[in-house]
Amino acid sequence: MKKTMLAQQYDPRDNKLHLNEVPIPSPREHEILVKMECASLCHTDVMLFEPNGQGLLFGKDPVTIGHEGSGRVVATGSGEVARKFKEGEPVGFICPVDSCFDCHACRNVHNSFCITGKTRMQGFAADGYFAEYAVVDARNAIVLPENLDPKYSAPLFCAGITAYHGIVDCELAPGSWIAIIGCGGLGHMGIQYAKALNYKVVAVDITEAALEEAKSCGADYVFNSATDTEYTKKIVEVTGGGALAAVNFTASKKSYDDCPAILKPAHGLIMVVGIPQQPLQFNGLDLATGRYRVKGTNNGTCYNLREPIEFSAKHNIMPHMTAFKFEEVPKMIELMTSHKAQGRMGVVFD
Repeated sequence: MKKTMLAQQYDPRDNKLHLNEVPIPSPREHEILVKMECASLCHTDVMLFEPNGQGLLFGKDPVTIGHEGSGRVVATGSGEVARKFKEGEPVGFICPVDSCFDCHACRNVHNSFCITGKTRMQGFAADGYFAEYAVVDARNAIVLPENLDPKYSAPLFCAGITAYHGIVDCELAPGSWIAIIGCGGLGHMGIQYAKALNYKVVAVDITEAALEEAKSCGADYVFNSATDTEYTKKIVEVTGGGALAAVNFTASKKSYDDCPAILKPAHGLIMVVGIPQQPLQFNGLDLATGRYRVKGTNNGTCYNLREPIEFSAKHNIMPHMTAFKFEEVPKMIELMTSHKAQGRMGVVFD
């Protein structure tokens, strides 16, 4: 096996991406080494290059970007949890490392709040998945169901998990109206999950391409919030008084500000998924009197990882992913920041 590999690395010293040759990592006792077959881009990855005051932790040294990945096992660490995996198995995985995986936060909330205070996220403070090989904590990995191809499954391991829980955690009855705000990489997955759960969907975005994507995923109504100044009133009309939940997958503060206007009073829920650069603001009186509720969801833990992946496999829900070459990651970032991307974008490795 060769000793070095290529990796797309963010360098905080010049705020740029570099294609570097780096050593292939060796798995620690609890880790597996994966030959990457797919790595996909999430909007959170792009936040490396932007001013951010929302608590994302980045390192000071060059780091391999990417936190959505799938591939095949090529080696395992010596520990029992790692040796459960066999060479050649197709796997997908999520990105927390150096957590205890056993405290209340790790089991029930998110590894970011692990009592050890040592958690790092691959792709940000630890090397991620836009590389030929990656080491992964075996507790964060699962063998893919038979009908999920590792060359196209990477987006399920952030976009899919996050979108699934963003929809399911609204806890709506079948037939309920749900609003999906942002129909891109996460939103188009959210629409598919919502329809599989028999919800009625109104979809909102600022580009016609994304709205066409929403229609192809099954949205009942679509609205362009950038060109239709009456879109909130129209949503209230078509839903018979307002949606029961608005799941916001965008990084737009304005879209969050608009959410209360599309919800059914005294019933509605704002589900926070997307992370704007600016802090969100909600009316204290509205919350105190129960006009609407606010809840959050995130990209999951190893304890709620399997459910969305198996649901995706059962219902044949897959990301609409455009494949790029490894050296084209800067182009992917440019398309995302200019709002020209449709669905998910990913590198499919040879």
